[in-house]
Amino acid sequence: MQSGALTREEAADLLRRHGITPTHQRLEIAHVLFARKQHLSADQIMSMVNLRHCEASKATVYNTLKLFLEKGLIREVIVDPARVFYDSNTEPHHHFYNTQSGELIDIDAAGMQLMGLPRVPEGMVAERVDIVIRIRPQSPATA
Repeated sequence: MQSGALTREEAADLLRRHGITPTHQRLEIAHVLFARKQHLSADQIMSMVNLRHCEASKATVYNTLKLFLEKGLIREVIVDPARVFYDSNTEPHHHFYNTQSGELIDIDAAGMQLMGLPRVPEGMVAERVDIVIRIRPQSPATA
């Protein structure tokens, strides 16, 4: 995925290459998501899309995000049941999650070493490993 905002034509081409019909609202959502590699919640995406004078409902945003997920354009990062981020970086990587600020920070997968995985249930294969390391500022007493 390239860095920097996509033109409307580039966004439409990207969606078509992934088998997605480029509607106006999908293009607006793609514009927000692919402006740079970032982690956004559905509410942040909806706010940013609607700032650009596009009336996108919450249902439209969630349905589009689900479609983008299914087509491999974005990744879903669930930091807890109430906090889900949509990540425009689909390269293998992991995350630090700052529990105080809510910030999600990429960790290069090459910088981590996993010694092994548990045996998956019969008939299943491991699809992907997502590691989220929860961090917080160190308190002065523990410094």
